[in-house]
Amino acid sequence: MLNYRLKNYFFFLILLLAPLFMFSQNKKQLPQRKPQKEKSTAASLKAGAFIDVNVPPYAPSTYTPAQLVTDILINGGTNCSTPNVTNVTVSPNHDVANNNRFWGYFNKGTTNFPFTDGIVLTTGYAREAGNTLYTGGSLSGSISQQGDPDLAAATNTNLSNQRDAVALEFDFVPNSNQVKFNYLFASEEYTGGYPCNYSDAFALLIKPVAGGPYVNVAILPGTAGAVSVTNIRPATQDNGSPLTCGALNDSYFAGYNTANVETNYNGRTIPLTAIADVTPGVAYHFKMVLSDYNDNSLDSAVFLEGGSFDIGIKITDGTGAVLPDTIHMCDNTPQILKAQVATVPGMTFQWFKDGAPIPGATSIQYIATQPGVYEVKVSVPGNQCPGSATITIIGGTTPTAQDAVLKICTTPNALNFDLNTAMPLISTTTGAVFHFYVNQADAVAQNNNFINNVSSYDGTDGQILYVVVSNGAFCSKMVKLTLVKEATPVAQVTSSKMKICSGESVLLTASGGVTYLWSDTTTAGPTRTVSPTQTTTYTVYAIGAKGCKSLLPATVTVEVVPAITSNLSGGMICTGDQITLDAGTGPNYSYTWNTGSTTQTITAATPGTYTVLIDNGVCSKLFTTQVIQAIIPVVIKADYNADGTMIITASNPSNGILEYSIDNGLTWQPSNVFHNVPNNKLISIRVRVKNTSCVGFLEYFTFIMKNVITPNGDNVNDIIDFRGINQYKDFSASIFDRYGREVYKAEKVRPYWDGYFQGKRLPTASYWYQVTFEDPASKEKAVKTGWILLKNFE
Repeated sequence: MLNYRLKNYFFFLILLLAPLFMFSQNKKQLPQRKPQKEKSTAASLKAGAFIDVNVPPYAPSTYTPAQLVTDILINGGTNCSTPNVTNVTVSPNHDVANNNRFWGYFNKGTTNFPFTDGIVLTTGYAREAGNTLYTGGSLSGSISQQGDPDLAAATNTNLSNQRDAVALEFDFVPNSNQVKFNYLFASEEYTGGYPCNYSDAFALLIKPVAGGPYVNVAILPGTAGAVSVTNIRPATQDNGSPLTCGALNDSYFAGYNTANVETNYNGRTIPLTAIADVTPGVAYHFKMVLSDYNDNSLDSAVFLEGGSFDIGIKITDGTGAVLPDTIHMCDNTPQILKAQVATVPGMTFQWFKDGAPIPGATSIQYIATQPGVYEVKVSVPGNQCPGSATITIIGGTTPTAQDAVLKICTTPNALNFDLNTAMPLISTTTGAVFHFYVNQADAVAQNNNFINNVSSYDGTDGQILYVVVSNGAFCSKMVKLTLVKEATPVAQVTSSKMKICSGESVLLTASGGVTYLWSDTTTAGPTRTVSPTQTTTYTVYAIGAKGCKSLLPATVTVEVVPAITSNLSGGMICTGDQITLDAGTGPNYSYTWNTGSTTQTITAATPGTYTVLIDNGVCSKLFTTQVIQAIIPVVIKADYNADGTMIITASNPSNGILEYSIDNGLTWQPSNVFHNVPNNKLISIRVRVKNTSCVGFLEYFTFIMKNVITPNGDNVNDIIDFRGINQYKDFSASIFDRYGREVYKAEKVRPYWDGYFQGKRLPTASYWYQVTFEDPASKEKAVKTGWILLKNFE
């Protein structure tokens, strides 16, 4: 039973076009035309310029109409397909041996005709459709039979105007839910202005054998109508002049045969497909019909592609697209296999793998997960021979692959990419085959437009190549390779100073890159401030914006000149003194004193601040010292004891370094402590500011009172002598007996005591003394008291 939509469409079309049909019946027939003789071209005279029709050595050239339908037109795929086709007839009923029959077999031969082979139906002698250039005017052949009413109804043409109708009919029982075939329409009517009036037409009609109207399935897509000369025409005539009726559905017109090759028709359509929805197991009648229109002077033909008519079982994928006989499966990716049938009550399915039934695989669809040969058998109630279809799945493994980036740092001698180096970045699969494409469409198609010279590809920065990585067969994966191209930078570096003194800093500035790789720091910037303590060479590489590194580093050496040093020291001077100031020596030293002198040393006679700027040609340094006015120190204290130790204390108003002497300046020492100083001696004490003539002087008597005297005239301990101190200010000395009687009082004429009192020798006894005077150093009153043992011998 036909699809409901097609039936309604047919009736609607008949009702809509009925008035026009009636009107066309009353139209006056156009006059018979005079045939035009075809002109040959250089192309049409070449051998093999035309298709072959009904000629040896093709065996189908001798086939009956039934053989042509079952063996050429139909592609059922199983032995059970052919018995489903019956009642094959052709009209006019020319015998296969008739050289002038209107039907037959064609083969494209060596031409570029769109179909390899198939069945041809013509409104004249089929043999004249090709073989050689026909130059006798219009093609030969006509029959008394006028037209075909089914064709007239399907194409909305006037039956009385039809001429030389030819039809091929047969019954068939489909196993699938759809039948289709490919065809193209060609005609001599594509000449001059004829496409406006001579509507030679073709229809493919189908109806259930059990009854029902025909439905024309050879129609243009959408609502574009039937296949005829007047319904498919370009905007111009074959000579280039405008066609008065204008273009109509010209996208389906393949062009004029101006070269007079392939066929003897002046123009043809593009390959078209007729599709009909059917019910599996239901018998249908099929009628292919073609005729001339208005006269039989110019013929037309329809070419049915061999193997394109399908009334058997097909295997489709999940989207309904018919799969080829062999497909590939990579990585055991599940593949949906589905029988192309419309289910009917009682229909059964069984799937097989490698000839063995697959347990539980009894539905219309099966999901294959392994390579193998798969077959589905479909049984329809009442059909003794089940339909079947077979597909072979060949397995393979897809190499691992990932997008990658290939970078090249160009130099004048290396400007191109070596794509071989990208291969391990893209895939590590052993034996993987790589094809690099510039265009994605080529990569998807996996055609031969891939890059051949992969070792030296002149790519551009940012360019994306499409890489097909395959196992050498059919399993492949497409990834992207992004090319990164950058000129290798050239590093440069400069220093704000090439020579510095120790402790100074310099600014290093690198150039040539975006970032930089210094050998001695992690900083990536172009500038650095460094403070080397010794001569140092700094190294830096330039890094480009895309990471390219300079082939060689840039270097700069900063020489550290030894630091300027000086032991410059000042000192103290007394009035009238001079001091030598020495700035010291060093490599390339030059001197500038604040006195204006430029010598290493100067003599200073005036207290004050003295500076010297020392320069070594690289850097300079200022040194400062002081020359201080020294003040004469004064001895303010002299401590002396009986064991011979003397400690001298002196004033130091200029705060200079003092030196001391007790031998009137013969020898000097920095210590103010002297030992082994003799008793009761006049000591010449001198104190000076070191290295100056500022000297303080004091004569000091080391007075020590004896505590035993023996005045016996031997000149040893005969007296107590005060002459060393009797000149001191406020000097006084008295000796008392034990009763407190003063037995001696020092006088200038007698500054000593000899043991006598009032001219008489005093007896041996202990006596007390008291001596006072102003200390010549401290200017303080000194009081010394104690006892004396007097021994007088009778």
